[in-house]
This record gives sequence, structure tokens and C-alpha cells, in this order.
Amino acid sequence: MVYAAKDYSKLIGMEGFSETLLKNHFTLYQGYVTNTNKLIETLEQMLKDGKTSTPEYAELKRRLGWEFNGMRLHEYYFENLGGKGGIKKDGRLGKKMAECFGSTEAWEKDFRATGAMRGIGWAVLYQDSANGCLMNFWVNEHDVAHPAGCYPILIMDVFEHAFMIEYGLKRADYIEAFIKNIDWAAAESRLK
Repeated sequence: MVYAAKDYSKLIGMEGFSETLLKNHFTLYQGYVTNTNKLIETLEQMLKDGKTSTPEYAELKRRLGWEFNGMRLHEYYFENLGGKGGIKKDGRLGKKMAECFGSTEAWEKDFRATGAMRGIGWAVLYQDSANGCLMNFWVNEHDVAHPAGCYPILIMDVFEHAFMIEYGLKRADYIEAFIKNIDWAAAESRLK
């Protein structure tokens, strides 16, 4: 299977995200798609050649997790941007947030705090497949710290490339712009 980079140019013009910032971010994402395809092709060839017990195969297999998750997390991120207005408190996601966090405001406070933590990574709202509960997670690296058996509902990139061009070190201002631009329908569609 060959993956193709998706076109997210519809996000250009979104309040709080300059064209330069978005185009740089799209280019980074396209690199993850390219590298995912290259790794899959190389690993398939190594499998055919019987080179699966080599250190090179093992390292490339590990690297695939980084590149693939970098690709997929960026797709989720871009797809849950471009909206206007706040969450519908009486919608499925709003009700689930209130059930799991006490209120949508409590969820947002925790999500903002998760995204504002020192370090690079992702703030992700997950739904546990075992009990349906929502929880905010910090994912430090693309391929590390994803909770097993959970579905990503809302993704916020907090690697520096997502905000430094526009906001410098003012991560809280970026988070504010992110929250204002969430496409809640896209996030709610991921709810199980």
C-alpha cells in the first residue's frame, strides 16, 4: 500500500495560523508520508530477501512507528482544525466530556494544561475502548505513550513546528488559537 499526502490547503486563512506556518507544517507532514512509503518499500524488500534477522531490519521496523504515527497524527490534527464556534454541550461529545470530566469546561481546562506541559509532543483526547471514558494524554514522541485500546478523538500538535513561527514561546496563545479553530464535528465523528 502506498500512502498519499492529503491536501489540507483549505485550512489556509484560518484565524491564528499564518499561511507560512501552515505551509511549513504541511511540508513536514508530507515528509512523514514520503518516509512511511520508503520504509514500507524497504522492509518489504528485506522480507523478500530474507534479511529480517538483521539489525538494519529491526531498526527500520522501529523507525516505521515514528514515521507512520507522525503521518497519521498530523492527519488527525489537520482534520480536526478549521471549525468555528465552541463545542455543542448537548452533542454526543459534549455529553461524554461532561460525563467523564464533570463538564466541558473541566475537560478544556485539563486539555489546555496537558498541551501546556513542558516538552514536545502531542495533547490527545482519547476514548478508552473498554469503558468508553474520555481522557487527555500527553504523547511525548509519535511512537511512544499511546494508550493501548484507545481511540484518538482530538489531536493537538505541541511540537515547536506547530507554533513557533507564529507564537514564539507563547504556547498558551497557540493553544488558544487551536481551541478556537477546532472542527468539533470531525472530533465527534471519531467518538465510538
